[in-house]
Amino acid sequence: MQTQERAQLCAAYALDKKAFDVRLLDVRKISSLIDYLLIVSGRSDRQVQAVADSIHLGLKNDHDTRPLAIEGLKEGRWVLIDYGDVMVHIFQESVRGFYDLDGLWSEAAELTVGEETQPEGPADPS
Repeated sequence: MQTQERAQLCAAYALDKKAFDVRLLDVRKISSLIDYLLIVSGRSDRQVQAVADSIHLGLKNDHDTRPLAIEGLKEGRWVLIDYGDVMVHIFQESVRGFYDLDGLWSEAAELTVGEETQPEGPADPS
């Protein structure tokens, strides 16, 4: 599975559980650690946990893809799912505002969920 497809699937699984304020950022030009960053919000700890479970289990069961790590699932205020090339942050709204990852990554290109991105190889020199 290509990185961009994994990022889009994460967003789709989040939306399946009614996540809101979904932002998919292409950070390849400004980060040497990850390619895509998904930031989403949930209204409660239960919804944050449900969104995280949807992403984790959807990729695991449907695409045989497991994360490198999951942090914060028990508390449900801010869950981080690390797929290596795709980083997923699921926040309760107040926590998201406090940490302001949206502002931190404001230079990143934002993709529409479902939007195809440019190929990951070298740019065409023509």
